[in-house]
Amino acid sequence: MNFRSASLRLALAAPLALALAACDETTDDTSGGELLEAIAAPEGTDWNSTVTISEEQGYVVGNPDAPLKLVEYASHTCPACASFAINGKPSLKEYIATGNVSFEQQEVFLNTFDVVIAGLAMCGPDERYQALSDEVWVNLGAVQQGLGRDQAGLQAANALELDQRFVRIAEVSGLLDFFAARGVSADQGRACLGDADAMQALVERVSTQASEVNIQGTPTFFLNGNRVEGISWDDIEPQLQRRGARPAAANAAAE
Repeated sequence: MNFRSASLRLALAAPLALALAACDETTDDTSGGELLEAIAAPEGTDWNSTVTISEEQGYVVGNPDAPLKLVEYASHTCPACASFAINGKPSLKEYIATGNVSFEQQEVFLNTFDVVIAGLAMCGPDERYQALSDEVWVNLGAVQQGLGRDQAGLQAANALELDQRFVRIAEVSGLLDFFAARGVSADQGRACLGDADAMQALVERVSTQASEVNIQGTPTFFLNGNRVEGISWDDIEPQLQRRGARPAAANAAAE
């Protein structure tokens, strides 16, 4: 069974035990480059507050025309993805601030909870999507406790039709309350998760895209279309620097 069909089945099946598979099959393009000059954001804006949607429907923070485009394929229930959000994102924002690096987040669904969390994160404004995702990762321990507290209720929810299934899972697991406390009201959440056609389309799109780029685990990173070896900020930052990127403070000092 290929990744697309397997992930589609898992995403629409009963909630599963949380799992993490580290990525493999990497290529490392370490071509050097001159130090990149900072690119100013439009007046009155900054790059870390600039959000666009890519052709692949990913949420991009930063200069959409940045010379270095970092893409992460991530699962919201993935501990290594949480580690990157906690330990890597603050430093990554310093690179995004220069206009030389953009960061795109793409979904990977390892289980039903990933689908529900993504649906709720996407239910808010585009500019809040990555922030809401980071809230899940920063609080992953507490979130996981909610996901495991009522297995009977979750199994019952899984037997419902799609227009009720994800809503009920969000209620039983505490995810609806978690997002309501962060600006996505319970009514908003129910409306988004209850749109069966939209949720089915989301699952199919995510599964297809993950299969097309051969995602074997999370997180998996691409830089300018090349798969990056490693899953941590310590793996990613050298790749950016080899291509001339520096954090904002270093760029300012060089001017």
